[in-house]
Amino acid sequence: MTHPFHPLFGQEFTFITTRSSWGRWRVQYYDAHSIVRSMPASWTSVAPIDPFVTVAAGRSPLHIDDLLALTELVVVLAGHELRDA
Repeated sequence: MTHPFHPLFGQEFTFITTRSSWGRWRVQYYDAHSIVRSMPASWTSVAPIDPFVTVAAGRSPLHIDDLLALTELVVVLAGHELRDA
């Protein structure tokens, strides 16, 4: 697990396979109890290193598209509508 904010960060698991699910690549693995689990491939060492993460060098772990989507979600959940600026 290479995603820095995941509680399993730094742990290693027994890899099974990768597969596309709903347009995103996921890694299937066995957890500590030998149960098959999956996670986004981008959270693991299986996926190639994201160039944005390399260039950001720890200064910004989130992509702008992700931040904009989060902003929209927060506004919707708060019961407000986004205005065009």
